[in-house]
Amino acid sequence: MLADQQQRSWYQRIRARHIPKAPVVRNLLLAFVVGGSLTAIGQIFMDFFLGRGAPLEKAGAYTAVVIVLLGALLTGLGIYDEIVRIGGMGAALPISGFANAVTSAALEYRREGWILGVGAKIFTIAGPVLVYGILGSIVVGIIYLVLRIPIPGGTG
Repeated sequence: MLADQQQRSWYQRIRARHIPKAPVVRNLLLAFVVGGSLTAIGQIFMDFFLGRGAPLEKAGAYTAVVIVLLGALLTGLGIYDEIVRIGGMGAALPISGFANAVTSAALEYRREGWILGVGAKIFTIAGPVLVYGILGSIVVGIIYLVLRIPIPGGTG
């Protein structure tokens, strides 16, 4: 037993010396640039809709729809996966990344059919995001209720 632990420890030390170090600063900069670029694209659409006379809330909704559609389209064309490979969380975190997750799952399982393939597997990746997002909003709502903090934009 002791020899087995010593061998594992020896192996772990050798392994640690040969694992390449992640380029953290480079990855952070790429995530910042890619995420900022996606945000800038979203702002361009927002300004477009506002310039056409859409109220702020509707312009935001229209922008979200366009960004989701672009994310899904670029995923279908195989481009968004490359953007995620380069930008990491800078590309995976925005709403276009959510569209990528849903579309990727749908594309992966389309051969299994519309019901048992696409329908059953489309939220495999995005499902936990939805569940924890909803649960998080419930927790925040309860905190607001208990502390009697006025909800921004609420009636009261």
